[in-house]
Amino acid sequence: MSVAVSDEVRTALAEGRPVVALESTIFTHGLPRPRNLKVATEAEAIIRDAGAVPATIGVLDGVPRVGLAPDEIARLGEDDTVVKISERDLPVAVAQRLSGGTTVAATAVLAHGAGIAVFSTGGLGGVHRGAATTFDESADLVALARTPILVISAGVKSILDVGATLERLETLSIGVLGYRTTAFPGFYVRDSGHAISHSVQTPEEAAAVLRARDALGIPAAMLLANPVAEAAQLDVEEHRAVLAAALAAAEEQGITGNDTTPFLLDWIQRATDGRSLDVNVEVYRGNVALGAAVATALAGA
Repeated sequence: MSVAVSDEVRTALAEGRPVVALESTIFTHGLPRPRNLKVATEAEAIIRDAGAVPATIGVLDGVPRVGLAPDEIARLGEDDTVVKISERDLPVAVAQRLSGGTTVAATAVLAHGAGIAVFSTGGLGGVHRGAATTFDESADLVALARTPILVISAGVKSILDVGATLERLETLSIGVLGYRTTAFPGFYVRDSGHAISHSVQTPEEAAAVLRARDALGIPAAMLLANPVAEAAQLDVEEHRAVLAAALAAAEEQGITGNDTTPFLLDWIQRATDGRSLDVNVEVYRGNVALGAAVATALAGA
């Protein structure tokens, strides 16, 4: 499979300069227009302002691209026909010349293949509620179990089974570090109610852990869980009430399978008058900024 790496990204990697990978599903499927392209452009600007190089990843006309140009980002973000591409979909997208946004799984694999060590996203996929009977688990987890990259996220969305997700991360040997916290973030809120064992206080400490993992030859990803800023999180009690109502409504209406996640996210967005979407954006900004800081620390070793 031919992967096109932009000249800017290729040169930065060859020179040992910091590079941060970014997924594209956040602006192809995750955010409404025109906010999607504004957020995508802002994310790249945050990384550049920190002295690093952004590598937004997506697929255009069957070609996986690491380091999309502004017009390529705009094309993906404005086209109704683009598809969501996970790792398993990459061969089909290439063979059928599809265009689409890459998920965490596909982005991580393509970024690592290009030699990028740090990847910032919003929230990681995980184990869904009821997975004991449905076996509904994100492909992100399996992909990260064999892709040695650092993923920065605000934990996983609270609509998932957070406890089960942490158990799977442990089983798959995906290390979890809290950034200045030992509480695993719940995306919309800083504390999901689940603890994690290890934390780091600075980008330099995170970079040191990453270098140690590589020296040991451990082939799995490391997750740096970065909670949203306290002032930006949803009110904890409101979040709890809205989530409970959303889960009850899904059960009452018989929403199952692939329809569950969009139903729950839409419910939460409407119930919070769009504030959950604002939190989503703040989460992403924070993770992108931290990704630039860690990539810089890693490059400065």
